[in-house]
Amino acid sequence: MTVVKRIKIVEVGPRDGLQNEPKIIDTATKVALVSRLGEAGLKVIEAAAFVSPKWVPQMADSAAVMAAIERLPGVAYPVLTPNLKGFEAAVAAGAREIAVFGAASESFSQKNINCSIAESLVRFKPLLTAAKAAGIPVRGYVSCVLGCPYEDAIRPEAVAEVAGALFAMGCYEISLGDTVGVGTPEAAKRMIAAVSTRVPLDCLAGHYHDTYGMAIANIYASLQCGVTVFDSSVAGLGGCPYAQGAAGNVATEDVVYLLAGLGIETGIDLDRLLECSAWISRCLGRVPVSKVALAKAASR
Repeated sequence: MTVVKRIKIVEVGPRDGLQNEPKIIDTATKVALVSRLGEAGLKVIEAAAFVSPKWVPQMADSAAVMAAIERLPGVAYPVLTPNLKGFEAAVAAGAREIAVFGAASESFSQKNINCSIAESLVRFKPLLTAAKAAGIPVRGYVSCVLGCPYEDAIRPEAVAEVAGALFAMGCYEISLGDTVGVGTPEAAKRMIAAVSTRVPLDCLAGHYHDTYGMAIANIYASLQCGVTVFDSSVAGLGGCPYAQGAAGNVATEDVVYLLAGLGIETGIDLDRLLECSAWISRCLGRVPVSKVALAKAASR
């Protein structure tokens, strides 16, 4: 296994974790979630998404969230933007880093953002040009890297093509998303091997959902490949509205526990993170899906 001393965790709970919640969450709760995550030691917290409120009503208050959050020193608060209009709104709201999202599945691209993969990449070009001119870093997401609810398995070469295109456009990091959570460790390794022919390993991130309980195993496999950045969501919040039964993102608590056991630094206070997990779960009227959170609660 590649020797890794420190890992970057990108906390996506306030955006990816909350965006599909059926009940609208008030702005104050979203702001408090971002604050609690920062206090727990997260250094990258995806805070909001500047998308159409018609399609993602949960993110309609993103400008208000960005105006209200207290920006801690050394903490980044990126936001998701689908196009130039979203980028301009994000910048006006004070965003200093953004992310764009594409897909490795043609069918998923059509269902999720109403255009082909090729068309989505064309849409990103003016956004990336504007971001470069403004000195704003852009991260790229690729969805359905290990499976699709419409096309089943996805060829690693297809993932590499989309990831390579985003990287060539100027995205500084490419997050590889197992959106429906069907991936297994060896499949993850094959996918990463293919993508690394187009994008350097130190510019890749793993984004694993836990539908089949494989997310932690896939992270471990990705570590063996040399990936050192992972997306996760406090309390395992999230899911995919297009995939029946799809679970949320891998829980940040579980990732921190795994890495601590491997002797890898994250800079995150697990106890404070667990407090945040319990708090947001109460706010949403559920129990955390994090194995660590459940085990700790049972031992008290």
